Amino acid sequence: MNPMNLLLWGLGLVLLLLAVGLMAYLLTARKYQSSASVAKSYDEWTQDGILEFYWGEHIHLGYYGSPPRRKNFLQSKHDFVHEMVRWGGLDRLSPGTTVLDVGCGIGGSSRILARDYGFHTTGITISPQQVKRAQELTPPGVTAQFQVDDALNLSFPDASFDVVWSIEAGPHMPDKARYAQEMVRVLKPGGILVVADWNQRDDRRKPLNGWERLVMRQLLDQWSHPAFSSIEGFAEQLAATGLVAGQVVTADWTRETLPAWMDSIWQGIVRPKGLLKFGWVGLIKSLREVPTFLLMRLAFGTGLCRFGMFRAVRATSPGVAAGDSTAEQTNDNLVCS
Repeated sequence: MNPMNLLLWGLGLVLLLLAVGLMAYLLTARKYQSSASVAKSYDEWTQDGILEFYWGEHIHLGYYGSPPRRKNFLQSKHDFVHEMVRWGGLDRLSPGTTVLDVGCGIGGSSRILARDYGFHTTGITISPQQVKRAQELTPPGVTAQFQVDDALNLSFPDASFDVVWSIEAGPHMPDKARYAQEMVRVLKPGGILVVADWNQRDDRRKPLNGWERLVMRQLLDQWSHPAFSSIEGFAEQLAATGLVAGQVVTADWTRETLPAWMDSIWQGIVRPKGLLKFGWVGLIKSLREVPTFLLMRLAFGTGLCRFGMFRAVRATSPGVAAGDSTAEQTNDNLVCS
């Protein structure tokens, strides 16, 4: 076969694979129906092992710095956890601090918090398969435990934890106000809440246009999301719990995390062992996610979506809580008081 024919053959194969992936994407939407549909999706992703192979133990975006710089994809996820610890002020807490990791996935963040900071972490997820895999990945001596629980109806009593921590769980929550209330409820007085989440632009200030509504509909349907909050809206919901002291501090980490979307696709190219490990079925499953990654990159790159960071402290006594819910922008941070 001459070089030109070989090139055409290769191009044809790539186009065929992309067409198969697009067809799978169009035919297998994971529309949010209930918490059971979220659990089912994560059970499936955990059991087939594809997401863990390409994303490692951290099913969240990476931190690439400001300005962003080229990084190893898996290392960027570890860096995210450490940056979130510093941003939230958790690096000043002592070993033995109790932490609830809401939406823990397969436990990557919980293990770092336990191993590197000496915290006693409890990770919760709605997926039994994620709990099982998190337990398998946690070596003896690491003070991290995992259980199935519902973030909207936590089984823990009031004032149970020094810290509540959550990464990218909010889009799966149908009741954002309840999600905020439950996380603050289980904090001890003076305890710290630190949350990182995908957020939609505040459409109260600038309504979504036609193509933006179409993109958001796909992002919701493809990965079992009922809705995205805005940064401003969720900060207001945290303040509205009546349990938060002072201000809810927020920041926008869209720039710092943006490279992760294309890196997620690139993993399938630079790690061809995935094809040998998972075969053609695994390849089609992987290709099926590519359109969503591209739409995510489009949404976060154009300002339709933003990566929000939230920090709040539980009031130390009743009545000592945030007042109104007005927001003002200070450099890269938003302060909601």
